[in-house]
Amino acid sequence: MTPLPVKALVFDVFGTVVDWRTSVAREVAAAARTIGVETDGLALADAWRGEYAPAMQRVARGELPWTVIDDLHRAALDALLPRFDLAGLDEAARAHLNRAWHRLNPWPDSVAGLARLKRRFVIGTLSNGNVALLVNMAKHAALPWDVIFSAESFRAYKPDPRTYDGAASMLRLEPGEVMLVAAHNNDLAAAQARGLATAFVPRLTEYGPAQEKDLHPEGDWDVVAPDFETLADTLLHGS
Repeated sequence: MTPLPVKALVFDVFGTVVDWRTSVAREVAAAARTIGVETDGLALADAWRGEYAPAMQRVARGELPWTVIDDLHRAALDALLPRFDLAGLDEAARAHLNRAWHRLNPWPDSVAGLARLKRRFVIGTLSNGNVALLVNMAKHAALPWDVIFSAESFRAYKPDPRTYDGAASMLRLEPGEVMLVAAHNNDLAAAQARGLATAFVPRLTEYGPAQEKDLHPEGDWDVVAPDFETLADTLLHGS
């Protein structure tokens, strides 16, 4: 492997670092039990996540004012609850369920891999999650970030160039000295277009056992690794 001039690694978070689908489904099931209802937690998690990109696109097009992900999530949740027989959740329960995204569990290799990478590199988030969400998630999941970069930091959602440019600028690094680590080819393509180095770590069950996208690298990424431990082996030892 040709050595890269990378000094900092920034990570996509939802799906790359944490398992949002089973984490949210677990919290949906718990909320349903409080009102004596059974529902399909995985289906609600999928539907909720399905509202994520369209909501951000409405912000990007100016159809909505700047709105953080917590608030986009809440609007989507309120719209979805009746479909899943959860309209009976009161305001406190809805607010708690909306914060499920603050309590996502990491993939099994995430924390150990990040800890190893932190020894050499600055590590941080580059996520569409808002700052409070990412900070609370880090506390919940023991994610050892040096820095939190959020769409909220730049008032723009990925793949807006301001997010990738902004992370490099705030670290006072050249784009090529920053590597985006992501499980999503489109995120990596947008980062690469701004001059960032790229690492693809597929999460083959992010969308469940029938996942059809992001199973393989679809670009000329600098590193492809099956998990964070292997990514650390590659970046720290060139193996």
